[in-house]
Amino acid sequence: MIDLRVIDKENFLTIINLSVGEEQKSFVASNAVSIAQSKVQPECIPLAVYDGETPVGFVMYCIDTEDNKYWIYRLMIDQRYQSKGYGQHAMKKLVSLIQQDKSHHVIYISFEPENRRAEMLYRNLGFTQDGRIIDHEIVYTLEYE
Repeated sequence: MIDLRVIDKENFLTIINLSVGEEQKSFVASNAVSIAQSKVQPECIPLAVYDGETPVGFVMYCIDTEDNKYWIYRLMIDQRYQSKGYGQHAMKKLVSLIQQDKSHHVIYISFEPENRRAEMLYRNLGFTQDGRIIDHEIVYTLEYE
């Protein structure tokens, strides 16, 4: 059962030690950098992805201060747990969490154009390209009621 949990002093070191493979490191910031970002950008909410009691990944989302929209800033699944459906399940949990906020109706995410796995995942979850490229990343959007 996939679960999103707060990162605290008990799981901090375990979460920052999760990482993607070498070929993916240019696609996503390290968990340590993301957690540090959340400290200087308190609108960012970092969460650990667990399968039962096993930490398998990391996500971070926020309401961006520039556009007042929900953005998913990070999704990473540790290299040992990739290709097992964890990314899809984590994204479904995160999207469901964000959708509880009925004052917003859209979620944005962006990714490197070379990251075809991310593109396929987001498309399969209903995200569509919105036509923008920000900081060399393709922007996708998901609208909800």
